[in-house]
Amino acid sequence: MERKLKDYAVLMLKGMGMGAADVVPGVSGGTIAFIVGIYDELINSIKSINLESLKLFFSGKWAAFWKKINGNFLFFLLAGIGISVFSLAKLITWLLVNQPILVWSFFFGLVLASTWFVSKDIKEWKSWKTWVAFVIGAVVAFYITVATPAETPSNLLFIFLCGVIAICAMILPGISGSFILVLLGKYFFIMDAVKTLDVVVIAVFGAGACIGITSFSRILSYALAHFRNITLAVLTGFMLGSLNKVWPWKEVVETFVDSHGEVKPLIETNILPNAHVPEAVVLMVVGFFLVYFLEKLSAKTPVR
Repeated sequence: MERKLKDYAVLMLKGMGMGAADVVPGVSGGTIAFIVGIYDELINSIKSINLESLKLFFSGKWAAFWKKINGNFLFFLLAGIGISVFSLAKLITWLLVNQPILVWSFFFGLVLASTWFVSKDIKEWKSWKTWVAFVIGAVVAFYITVATPAETPSNLLFIFLCGVIAICAMILPGISGSFILVLLGKYFFIMDAVKTLDVVVIAVFGAGACIGITSFSRILSYALAHFRNITLAVLTGFMLGSLNKVWPWKEVVETFVDSHGEVKPLIETNILPNAHVPEAVVLMVVGFFLVYFLEKLSAKTPVR
């Protein structure tokens, strides 16, 4: 696909949207990639980083390597994600602590709209296989949202494994990599590493993420190419099930003390709306129509 400079600027903005979503535990960057029309190209570009393309790199054929992996696309998208993660990490974590209802309301509307628009891409809703895949996706996502965070070690091997697991979730619409980190007991640990620029932790986590995403992208690419409707049904179920996590009104039932001595919520339960209801409804509508607007602007990219 030939792109002009303005197209790359838009692509970077899409990457920033993915990065902002990935910072929030409960929203997936994969969801943003899907609704802005770059999901298939993203998966196939990541999949192209393999032994064949690496041979081109190490033999000095860098131009061929760059073209093989769709380098311009990945560069501008990753630049946007990086800018967003490093610039928004402090802001998002502050908002989640100080204005949680408003933040979750916006993302609730965003995920709800995303569920609707992804479901529209499914061509065979009359098939029982599609419905089974949809239900399985919804049940799995719902179970993940109610799972109890674990007590886990902070050694580098485990941080590496966290990178492998979380990145797989980050490219799945509806499954939040950040929330997987919460379940693994490492969300605030990784966020602290980003905010303080802990190079060792970031590098180890990033290495795990690189291995995880290049491996998992092959599975996703094959599934989208050969079982597209069933795969989309599972992804739609993931997003519907994840709405439980992004419900704005929550009550903390258990807390923990982090490594800095601060009290953090460990287990939360959803409750009926009890505060900031008008503002929350407005932000839900804003989130919903933002997805609608992005959907209308974005041209869907077919599987290559």
